[in-house]
Amino acid sequence: MASKAQVGEPAPDFELPGTDGNFRLSDHLGERVILLFYPGDNTPVCTKQFCSYRDDSAAIDALGATVVGISSQDLESHKDFIESNSLTIPLLADVDKAVAKAYGLTAPVLGTRRAALVIDEEGIVRYRHVHALGLSFQSADDLGEALAALPAR
Repeated sequence: MASKAQVGEPAPDFELPGTDGNFRLSDHLGERVILLFYPGDNTPVCTKQFCSYRDDSAAIDALGATVVGISSQDLESHKDFIESNSLTIPLLADVDKAVAKAYGLTAPVLGTRRAALVIDEEGIVRYRHVHALGLSFQSADDLGEALAALPAR
């Protein structure tokens, strides 16, 4: 996992435990995948972000992509975050930050930078948006626009 996953490059493959079971990126070749990296469960901006996706679940579902959140908290923390906020997106536990590192998304204070990546059906990164300070996030509409910009399947 030496890549920093820039647009036009293959997305580094990984497998992480998740709230819906293990997730391996390469198992989703042939699908569009959105990876939502975020700093932490039950923090103000992260809660606002994932609650906005919950509240706009019709738009998220309409994206026609597999969507997962990734942070360095463990599964118990993720399960609590999901239960306490009725979240709808599965969360993956990157406890050692190996995946965040492979994607060039580690940060000294935050641990993991807030970012959204769109991976196409061939496993190529087609969109990458990294928030420098982590105080804002990509909305469901922003993600929809990123997917709409991809070539038709």
